[in-house]
Amino acid sequence: MSHQVLLVIPTFRPTQSVIDLVKQIELTTIVSDDASPVTSDPVLRDVSQLENVTVIRNHHNRGIARGLNQGLEFANANGFSWLLTLDQDSSIELDYPEKILAAAQSHEQLWTDRASIGVIAPATIFDISGPMTYPTTIAAGICVTEEVIQSGALWRVSALTKVGGFDERLGIDAVDAAACLRLRESGFLVALTDCVELQHNLGDSRQVNILGRTVMLTNHSPARRSTMVRNRLRLAPAEFKQSPKHAVRTLRRVAVNSILGGLTGEDRWAKTKGSLSGLRSDKSKE
Repeated sequence: MSHQVLLVIPTFRPTQSVIDLVKQIELTTIVSDDASPVTSDPVLRDVSQLENVTVIRNHHNRGIARGLNQGLEFANANGFSWLLTLDQDSSIELDYPEKILAAAQSHEQLWTDRASIGVIAPATIFDISGPMTYPTTIAAGICVTEEVIQSGALWRVSALTKVGGFDERLGIDAVDAAACLRLRESGFLVALTDCVELQHNLGDSRQVNILGRTVMLTNHSPARRSTMVRNRLRLAPAEFKQSPKHAVRTLRRVAVNSILGGLTGEDRWAKTKGSLSGLRSDKSKE
């Protein structure tokens, strides 16, 4: 397995947890740091001294997509077939890589002469506010969805390369959604498995019930809310073309989160202005 799967961990101001995570998983690992301040030097130095770990120190902050693409480039150059991407604050079991790879390989036996896997991810994410699941359908005999978060996902290197990797223009928000969209457009499956579990906190979130529906309310900053709205609107035309139902569902979720963010918690007006600013087009990102 170690020769098939490359672990990629994008970091910013990493803590000891990154070192613990790398030691636990024991895969060839790329740690791509997004221009952390010098206070992070001790952690990055210590993790770079671990076996089979390469640390990339970027000098300008550009978001998670660049770090993921640096991992993809390394995977292509060194013959890895799969890319396991993890956030620095995520937590997984010791046998997670082995189990999710086995799930991917097991599914592939069903896919002869059918759509091939682009990415496979855990069906349930355990957030501090409670479990989060995806809307699902069955395709080629397996459980699939439209998009997954990148943390804990296992990406097929050849498929990801074919679609151009991760969109660095998006920076952080919706980077994984855009990659999944491109994979679906190219005929690849976005698959789910219940054989692994991921512990991951989604933006200091909490779940609320509205009219019988559970909604994830995040506590992102005004600046993040702006890019979340803007990036989702940029993806919307292609999403509507690929899956109108998913596009409507996504925009509804963003709208509800933006509205509730302006009505609850601290800095309500600042968060509202942040969300509203995301409605304006950003020509520099085109």
